[in-house]
Amino acid sequence: MIKIHSVETMGALDGPGIRVIFFLQGCPLRCLYCHNPDTWELSGGSDYSSNKIIERALRYKPYFKNNGGITFSGGEPLIQAEELLKVIKLAKENGLHTALDTSGYYTCKDSVISELLDYTDLMILDIKHEKKDMYKKITGLEIDRHKNFKELLEKAKSKIWLKHVVVPGLTDDIEHMKSLEKEARTYPLDRVEKLELLPYHSLGEMKYEELGMGYPLTGTEEMNMEKLKELKKHIKLDCLI
Repeated sequence: MIKIHSVETMGALDGPGIRVIFFLQGCPLRCLYCHNPDTWELSGGSDYSSNKIIERALRYKPYFKNNGGITFSGGEPLIQAEELLKVIKLAKENGLHTALDTSGYYTCKDSVISELLDYTDLMILDIKHEKKDMYKKITGLEIDRHKNFKELLEKAKSKIWLKHVVVPGLTDDIEHMKSLEKEARTYPLDRVEKLELLPYHSLGEMKYEELGMGYPLTGTEEMNMEKLKELKKHIKLDCLI
C-alpha cells in the first residue's frame, strides 16, 4: 500500500500532455516556502493499492493521446520509493507514460532508486539550491542525498525537467542565477528538456494558519514577474523557459 495525500485529474502542468497526478504523503524537507505542510507527516493520507492507482489512471487514458500519462508528486514521493516502484512498474505494463516530481531526497537503498529510474520516462527535479549552506537554510537538511540522487540520475535514461523557486531576498540575485546555470550544465544536457524558474508565491500561508503553524516567510513579498524576467537573461541555456 502507498500513502496518497490527494489526486488531481486532467492536470496539464506536471509533465507533458494531460496527466493524472498522485500527490504522495510524507516529506522530510521543511522548505521555507513549502505550500503543502499538510503532506509532511507520513501518517496522514489515504492508503492506495498499486492496482487502485493504475485503475484510476487508466480511466483517463483516452485523454492522454501521445504524450499524457501519470505523474507522482508530493510531499516527497521518494520517501515511499519501494512501494512507488511497484506502482511505476505496473504503470509501464499498462502503457502509461510515467513522470516523477521530486527534490531527489531519499532514504532507501541506491539500488531501489536506480530501478525506479529505469521505469520513469520523465524526472522533474526540483533544485532547492546548488550550494550546501543555502540548501540547508532552505530545506533544513544536508544536500548529500540530493547529490547522491543526481549521480544516479546521470546514469539513467529518463528525460529531465529542472525547476527552481525564485524567492525575493533569498534566491533572486544575478550571482545566484549564474551559479544555477553552472549547476544545470552539470546534468546531461542531451536529456534536459527544460529549466523552469518558478516565482515564489505566498498562497500556502493560509494552510500554516489553519494548522496552527508559524509561516517561515511571513512578510516576504511575492516574486515580481518583471524582475524574474530580467533574472532569466543571465542564464544562457536553450532549455530555459
